[in-house]
Amino acid sequence: MRSLLLAALFAGVAMPAAVLPALAQGAAPAETKAKTDDLEKLQGFHSTNTQAAAEVPQTGRRADAIRKNLSKIKLPDGFKIDLYAVVPDARSIAVGPNAGVLFVGTRKSKIYTVTDRDKDRVADEVRPFAPGIEFKIPNGVCFSKDGVLTVVEQNRVLAFPAAEFFYENPDVAAGVLVKQGELIPAAEESFNHTARVCRVGADGKTYIALGQPYNVPPAEKMDLYKKTGIGGIIRIDADGKNREVYATGIRNSVGMDFNTDKTLWFTDNQVDGMGDDKPPGELNHATKAGETFGFPWFGGGSVRTVEYKDQAPPADAVAPMAELPPHAADLGMTFYNGKQFPAAYKGGIFIAEHGSWNRTEPVGARVMFAKLGADGKVESVKPFAEGWLTGDGEYLGRPVDVAVMLDGSLLVSDDSAGAIYRISYEK
Repeated sequence: MRSLLLAALFAGVAMPAAVLPALAQGAAPAETKAKTDDLEKLQGFHSTNTQAAAEVPQTGRRADAIRKNLSKIKLPDGFKIDLYAVVPDARSIAVGPNAGVLFVGTRKSKIYTVTDRDKDRVADEVRPFAPGIEFKIPNGVCFSKDGVLTVVEQNRVLAFPAAEFFYENPDVAAGVLVKQGELIPAAEESFNHTARVCRVGADGKTYIALGQPYNVPPAEKMDLYKKTGIGGIIRIDADGKNREVYATGIRNSVGMDFNTDKTLWFTDNQVDGMGDDKPPGELNHATKAGETFGFPWFGGGSVRTVEYKDQAPPADAVAPMAELPPHAADLGMTFYNGKQFPAAYKGGIFIAEHGSWNRTEPVGARVMFAKLGADGKVESVKPFAEGWLTGDGEYLGRPVDVAVMLDGSLLVSDDSAGAIYRISYEK
């Protein structure tokens, strides 16, 4: 521990005390030996001799084509949208609290860093983060206020203290919060619903949504899922300890954020195969630990599932705060507390709709805005940015996540186009 502290001081970076125990943990099992050795070296602040990854080109035919498609996006008066960065497979966005460097997760094997050095609101550099680490579906990225980046993979959780200071070097300070194979039971790993998301609460704990792999899970899985938090939200301390199941009854949440009152809101994707117009998607509000949100007895909203229609749902099941368009695939969400947009947007929720995949008439592929009233209830949910889905049913892009930049503008990730957009207000 002393050597870790000295290394941190030598680097000129103050390491959060809660993360230091995690840095001393053993490397995750079930990785290739080379990658395991690299992760162990990074935990001890030793070089891996990994070469810097190549930058992603930000100009050329691809960037020009994306900008051309953005000319078709409709926004309220006074707003405009521009290409901020070309980022392959861009999904969850974490905005660095110190310099505004973006860390972008994917459903593949890379995390990208996005840097705007001259602050002209267009990225200058995009390159893979921590190329010496072998990631597996590192979709979930989130920051604590003291600058620790948490990365939630399919079945592991890593921490990167002072990520905004280390990110330009291939070797980064790294810690293991949840070892490989211990986020969920290894037997429950699936290709379906594996894109985790995370947020750090005011209590310092990291909240992680764990989608369950089925359309509707079989009854024999219910006890295991309730115990482990699959199909729910768990939370852990900053050092990875004291894991607990925070919420259950969730099908597949890929977006959540805390309101200013410290309560957690989240989107939830609902059951497929019940027709074009049911069930609705959900925007939910968790106010305390231990709540359940109705799945799998309800397929979305008040619509009962065929598989559980003869079973009584939990009497205390929490209904959604708002029902969202059926099968629009509402993913990332964020409260808007920036200062750039008009006052009508303050405290509201932006939601990224990825777009339907099996609806006979596709819907979605847009950014929605949920307006909250003085009582904290949802007054309305309306399109804010749309046009990525053409009248011919072609997707020009598929929004995944939304995040507020330090200047108050809104970022939108798109894993289909491989881009991050910036929406600003200039009226």
